Amino acid sequence: MSRRFDMADIKKKDLYLLLGVEESATAQSIRKAYRKKALKHHPDKNPNDEKAAELFHELSEALKILTDVGARAAYDHVRNARKAAEARTAKWDEGRKRAKLDLDERERAAENVGQKVELDLEAEIRRLREQGSRILQEETDAIRRQLKTEVKLQSSTKQPATLKVKWKLADAGNGLYSENALRGMFSKHGVVTGLVLGAKKKHGTAIVEFADSRQALFAHDSEIGFPQCPLHISWLGGVRPDSNLHARSATVSDNSRKTTVSKEEKNEESGGLDVDELEELVLAKIRKKKVRANDA
Repeated sequence: MSRRFDMADIKKKDLYLLLGVEESATAQSIRKAYRKKALKHHPDKNPNDEKAAELFHELSEALKILTDVGARAAYDHVRNARKAAEARTAKWDEGRKRAKLDLDERERAAENVGQKVELDLEAEIRRLREQGSRILQEETDAIRRQLKTEVKLQSSTKQPATLKVKWKLADAGNGLYSENALRGMFSKHGVVTGLVLGAKKKHGTAIVEFADSRQALFAHDSEIGFPQCPLHISWLGGVRPDSNLHARSATVSDNSRKTTVSKEEKNEESGGLDVDELEELVLAKIRKKKVRANDA
């Protein structure tokens, strides 16, 4: 739990520096700067960082004060008084020690004025906390919507994709590509959710399904297999996921569904599958999953 950004903190903090804006910044510029920093330090994006949660709270308080005319004026008075005191302290040197008593008297007078200014600021901050800040609420809602949009975009771009792999069985290729070897080889590129081996007389074949089409794209473009027996990698169905994966139809008729199921059962019963039967089997399973998802 982050500590509360109290009155003493506000008096000491440079809220303009905190938001990264000039003292003359407009309310619109302040809101823009707040949104940029608040998105970066939002607790939802930094769940294990207590400092990020504390900074997010400070940014919210700064937005409330600097976008309210009365609160900003009161804060500017306190800030200017503090800066003036710091400037006087910086100029105070050994030669002025002789006038210390006179300086102390003037400091006390300035302190009395400063106390009045600080009391005004405290009153404005209490008013803001009681009434709430419309601008802060608007920005909070906007950030929440943007975070939801980011989550949806991340989830929507994650689509499965399937590769068709082929190699020569002659010479070193015979027995070189076992299921474990292929799974280990393609798992380097991402999450492999399915792998099925098949064979023809001269070629070995496999179907490799990835959970994420982006991982499948990387495997397709970069994996070569063993140098003594390189792999030939293509897309199941002949379609790259980045060009037409999302455009595939997810609905089939009842008759085609029955045909798919019967063909799948027939292939599962057979002991050996060639590459064409293997591809048809995997495509049938994919269509079946999509039909079930639509019916659910």
